[in-house]
Amino acid sequence: MIVHYKPNGLGHPRLGIVVGKKLARRAVDRNYVKRVVREWFRTYRDQLGSIDLVVRLSKPFGRGDFYDLLRELEAIRIRLQHVMDQG
Repeated sequence: MIVHYKPNGLGHPRLGIVVGKKLARRAVDRNYVKRVVREWFRTYRDQLGSIDLVVRLSKPFGRGDFYDLLRELEAIRIRLQHVMDQG
């Protein structure tokens, strides 16, 4: 998963999600990834601060990869908090 981020002056975080057909062939799988990422964002929105995030899938995804996706999102959240605390 690749995450692009940029601070914003809005006072709240925003999210963009990109899941290409090459990585999740069926619409059901693409929508599933988006739901998981949106739920993660909703859960940690208060901890993210004023930031724009674009989350992009970088490898093929199947429903069996759910816990891997959550682990990656958690690692991203920790890195983002570290970067935001320094900056």
